[in-house]
Amino acid sequence: METIEPAYGTGPLLGIAAGAIAVLLFLVMKVRLHAFVSLTLVSLLVALATRIPAADVMPTLLDGFGSTLANVALLVGLGVMIGRMLEATGGAAVLANALVRAFGEKRAPLALGVASLLFAFPIFFDAGLIVMLPIVFSVARRIGGSVLYYALPAAGAFAVMHAFVPPHPGPVTAADMLGAPMGTTLLVGTVLAIPTWYIGSYLYSLYAGRRFDLPVPGGEEARTADGPEHPPHLLTVVGVLLMPMAMVFLNTGTATLATAGVLDGGAAWVQALQLVGQAPIALLVTALVAMAVLGRGRFSKDRVQELVDGSLGPVCSIILITGAGGMFGGVLRASGIGEALASSLESTGLPVIVAAFVIATALRVAQGSATVALTTAAALVAPAVEATPDMGGVELALVVIAIACGSTVLSHVNDSGFWLVGRFLRMDVATTLRTWTVMETLIGLVGFVLAFGISLLL
Repeated sequence: METIEPAYGTGPLLGIAAGAIAVLLFLVMKVRLHAFVSLTLVSLLVALATRIPAADVMPTLLDGFGSTLANVALLVGLGVMIGRMLEATGGAAVLANALVRAFGEKRAPLALGVASLLFAFPIFFDAGLIVMLPIVFSVARRIGGSVLYYALPAAGAFAVMHAFVPPHPGPVTAADMLGAPMGTTLLVGTVLAIPTWYIGSYLYSLYAGRRFDLPVPGGEEARTADGPEHPPHLLTVVGVLLMPMAMVFLNTGTATLATAGVLDGGAAWVQALQLVGQAPIALLVTALVAMAVLGRGRFSKDRVQELVDGSLGPVCSIILITGAGGMFGGVLRASGIGEALASSLESTGLPVIVAAFVIATALRVAQGSATVALTTAAALVAPAVEATPDMGGVELALVVIAIACGSTVLSHVNDSGFWLVGRFLRMDVATTLRTWTVMETLIGLVGFVLAFGISLLL
């Protein structure tokens, strides 16, 4: 959808943008209207307020919505299927127990965190944490000490992977809106996620475990989840987890070698490797392998179908919210607000990556939802990115990470993750603020510092 001639100057357009954000926050926070409906309504109101011709309003809305879902729905849907198969077959317990044995009991928190980093690639924060916590509690009860030693590295791993790495909806949506190559975003996100988790989550957990001596919760949350009678072999679990990353590297690696002239980019076999390494193809192949290998001998074909079908329901809301965020971004571009925002950011002198972090942080603190903060911030920043010449794939991926970091910091009482962690670890609000909120803020700040530092070197 091409940009329509703006009906107003820069000042009125920026006023409309500010009003749109205010209305969005009011609808989500006060009216408690679902974020999908709120974003859709605000997108329509912005289109009308900026005098987009009536005949172009619906095409503008649908173009932004559909173009975003074309990438997001495919990646998120396939990723959650892989995660559900690993979860249902007991792959998380196999991986965690193997790593605890390899690292030793003294380094059990580190082992649980590494297991969660691997397991968090295909599975979302809420689901992954719920699956992993019974394993965490079992290890904590056996070794002793504050439960925070063991729980925070695992929770932090799921949080950082959910924010930084495709196929999770946040980085997928931001990468799509900013035009960042998905494979590059995956690789950059993975590389930055590891030191960010180690500094912001693991090292902090060592301090928090000494500072807050919390017992291992009893009752329902403490029971070790029953897995299948014959869980998958460790190498099978690791192979399924690493397969999509390895395939995506085929695309990124061959493209880099072709650009450098080492390979003939026009050769059929080079193009075939690049096709196989496209993120949707890589996840599709991995999902098929997971269903065939993990399900064989453990579940009937009907049961496998039920598992993957059931995995899609919980992510429907997230997919629709990200699509509505794309709709909002489409309206901002078509109305001319995007260009007005881009010129305003340029006049402030702030680098795009810093502005992206600040905007995402403000939205995160105001309304709590990381998904809403991320999609809205990406929509606002996208025009500034488009207006910045010569931004390469790595630089675009770093802006994606900056937005993800801003949408991670300062988790507090308006964030569902805040209550989820507090409930499972049996912490009161004050203790949750002093542990979970601090860790989330450290993750966001460390990740942003790393991303910004690398951007200065490019």
